[in-house]
Amino acid sequence: MSDRTLVARPLTAEAFAPFGQVIDKSVTQPRPMNAGKARRFHDLADILVSGEESRVVVGLVEAQAYPLPLGFRLVERHPFGAQAFIPLTNAPFLVIVCPDENGTPGRPQAFVTAPWQGVCYARNTWHGVLTPFGQAQDFVVVDRAGAGVNLEEFTFAEPWTVAPPEATA
Repeated sequence: MSDRTLVARPLTAEAFAPFGQVIDKSVTQPRPMNAGKARRFHDLADILVSGEESRVVVGLVEAQAYPLPLGFRLVERHPFGAQAFIPLTNAPFLVIVCPDENGTPGRPQAFVTAPWQGVCYARNTWHGVLTPFGQAQDFVVVDRAGAGVNLEEFTFAEPWTVAPPEATA
């Protein structure tokens, strides 16, 4: 395996903490609502935004599946707001993040979500594009709207490859 190959590992709150929050209803107790006909899993992520006239917005994304192993060069970050992706199915998806090294992305890390897990990328966190694999998926996206350019992209000079976890077996 090349030194530019990452083996995706299971997404955990501890491993992902430097980059944001894992959205996972299994980590909190639900509270009843609607006369006991519904359960609310409250406060699963903080969507922090900044900047002139900023506000939190909710949208839907239809994402096509990517083949694995995945070759990629592009990562992005959002300087004015956190960004959350919540799957509408139980299928896993790939999460790629990079530590910031003086304004540019460092060595990427790759994770695979468990069923129903989502992610909330912290403001200004380098991350890969939304990457379902195996099948197309729909997601709720919670994002920032407002004045200012809230997207910065970076292209690595050489591609990285992400292998699924079973590549080490």
